[in-house]
Amino acid sequence: MPVIIDLSPTISPETPVWPGDPAVRLTRPASLERGDPFTLTELAMSAHTGSHVDAPAHYVRGGAGVDALPLDAMIGPALVADAGDADAITADVLAGLNLPPGTQRLLLRTRNSARGLMASPEFHIDFAAVTADGARWLVEQGVRLVGIDYYSIAPYDALAPTHQILLRAGVVILEGLNMMAVEPGPYQLICLPLKLKGADGAPARAVLMRE
Repeated sequence: MPVIIDLSPTISPETPVWPGDPAVRLTRPASLERGDPFTLTELAMSAHTGSHVDAPAHYVRGGAGVDALPLDAMIGPALVADAGDADAITADVLAGLNLPPGTQRLLLRTRNSARGLMASPEFHIDFAAVTADGARWLVEQGVRLVGIDYYSIAPYDALAPTHQILLRAGVVILEGLNMMAVEPGPYQLICLPLKLKGADGAPARAVLMRE
């Protein structure tokens, strides 16, 4: 039986969100406990909550929505690579990972995981992320999907360049992954974002599988 590793954090009203984004709201318009014939949950949150995919429309004017992303970019062999204690995931850091030729799906385990940031109830702005030159390196290597273990692939104080480089090149961005217990190495990735028409992103359930 394959081992299945869930990369998606549980979403609740306590889930940290990007500063300024709406908080998660879970309400019960109907409830068996209140005597209703069924329970119904209403969910309100940003499309970039928890583990989620960024579509080109997020940073590219006229870019495709999440419903147009190719599923084959988000399902298939993936490599989890450990970026060590680097604060900035630059081209040099990425080159030092010695990725196997032809790597198409890359999940970066950074010091964010060592610090337990995805388990923190607070939002942190000092997370490790991919710089603009790192993004260009990924594009040049033919990477089709890149994921990271916090809420942004790009540094907090330089969001646009990294996102624009990747999204203009058609690279799928997967953010908000819980990789604190994931060992580096090859896996099978299954990442399925909600099919929201024209949306700039969508929550996704992301799992890794290994024999």
